[in-house]
Amino acid sequence: MADPAPVAIEELLVLRDLGGASIRPMLPPPGVTPREAAVLVLLYPSEGELWLPLTVRSARLTTHRGEVSLPGGGTDPEDGGPIGTALREAWEELGIRPANVEVLGTLSAFYIPPSNNRLTPVVGLSSGELDLRPDPDEVEAAFSVPLRILLDPATVREEVWERRGLRMRVPFFALEGYKVWGATALLLSELVARLRRAGL
Repeated sequence: MADPAPVAIEELLVLRDLGGASIRPMLPPPGVTPREAAVLVLLYPSEGELWLPLTVRSARLTTHRGEVSLPGGGTDPEDGGPIGTALREAWEELGIRPANVEVLGTLSAFYIPPSNNRLTPVVGLSSGELDLRPDPDEVEAAFSVPLRILLDPATVREEVWERRGLRMRVPFFALEGYKVWGATALLLSELVARLRRAGL
């Protein structure tokens, strides 16, 4: 994750108008101070390849309920920054021990309008297979996908949705019967772009 060159918006899975132009704000509006937040993009070895755990957010949560996400949340003062937040949230949501995670770096931070968060994705590598223990208050379900599935262009689909009276093109990863869109698709598409740059 050390490649400093930004990934072009054309390579990212973001909401677009029917003409193909991005309609997703990457920065907060002027005068708005977002809450800092982070998620953990954790790769782990299993069956001779790398896998990635994802969560389905609980219907009890106030925002993004029922959506496929990654373990994460708002930064607390004692976290010491996004890495601390990502590791703490992964422990609380899925029972992933911070000591078993080697942090590889971060992806680009971006703004999430519905929750007013500035999200920093933290990429890590687990020292072994995971024994996921979802917290039912935050996580409806948890599942994992092989990294090769994310890297397969056939996994990316697109539909036209209407939201708040606006018709838009919505790209998503089709994973385990779920449509992984929005912020999760955005950050996973950056991960895919950077891995492809590295020759994977």
